[in-house]
Amino acid sequence: MHNFTQVKDRKIRVAVVGCGRIAKNHFASIVKHSDHIELVAVCDIDPVVLTATTQENGVKGYQHLEEMLQNEQLDLVVLCTPSGIHAAQAQLIAKFKVNVMTEKPMATRWHDGVNMVKACDEAGVRLFVVKQNRRNATLQLLKSAVEKERFGRIYMVNINVFWTRPQEYYDSAKWRGTWEFDGGAFMNQASHYVDLVDWLIGPVESLQAYTGTLARNIEVEDTGVVSIKWRSGALGSMNVTMLTYPKNLEGSITIIGEKGTVRVGGLAVNEIQHWDFAEADSDDELVKSASYQTTSVYGFGHPLYYKNVIDVLRGEAEPETDGREGLRSLETLIAIYLSARDGKRVSLPLDY
Repeated sequence: MHNFTQVKDRKIRVAVVGCGRIAKNHFASIVKHSDHIELVAVCDIDPVVLTATTQENGVKGYQHLEEMLQNEQLDLVVLCTPSGIHAAQAQLIAKFKVNVMTEKPMATRWHDGVNMVKACDEAGVRLFVVKQNRRNATLQLLKSAVEKERFGRIYMVNINVFWTRPQEYYDSAKWRGTWEFDGGAFMNQASHYVDLVDWLIGPVESLQAYTGTLARNIEVEDTGVVSIKWRSGALGSMNVTMLTYPKNLEGSITIIGEKGTVRVGGLAVNEIQHWDFAEADSDDELVKSASYQTTSVYGFGHPLYYKNVIDVLRGEAEPETDGREGLRSLETLIAIYLSARDGKRVSLPLDY
């Protein structure tokens, strides 16, 4: 294992690459943790976006990642760029011996994800993959129930993501809706739900998927279904569409077990709608307070995610979601796409 460099006696110096939609959550999280972390630079290929962002945050701006890495003393670089270029960028950052945090999905191709982990290992730097939804109070309670084995044997799991993304959303940037840079409804919009498949329920034995591009003018799927068999014997399915009329309807997970039934729903798994176990537990008191109002499908997890990253870089914690953890949901995603493409059941692991 590596002796990672720790940053204890000063603030962690961070730069953000890609100043689009999701970057705002990162800037807000950095401000929230300003005792321990400071934004020192931003990078974006669009000069207009770059100028606006540098003025807003009062930091230096770069159009080229390599130039920024050469000129700045950085501890961490955050990738909020199109998913398909995360791999090349992460490998470049690792060469400069700087830690990497990447938005989801970590990559759009399996070998890209594997190469990212390898490059960061070899450089002795950390690779963090943002999974902020895991920090939501509702999912933390659900994870706790699974870990305490309150369900007994889990029989069935159903995940629904019934959201809306209009054509304008895909048209807002050239990379959106492409195989190379984005991936479709499963890989981009619903990837945090695909993450629940392994994180909550455990290793997948096999899956079979169908995907369709039913209404949007894009390369990738706007709708898909997947049937899943876990190694534990549990069976389940995931249903995803970006075509819900007229607006986002639900992001939910239902777990049916021998001694418990739970449904967490709402727009983005933000409401515990059903919570019924044979045996009581102190967690049951927390159910009412765990549900929260949300208008954003991103949830409120980014600042909590940053707390773990800061603690890790200060040498005070282990990473919750590192590159290897990121590969687990990427593997499920790639299996879904292979299954849909080839019309066959795909078994995991993909390679060994």
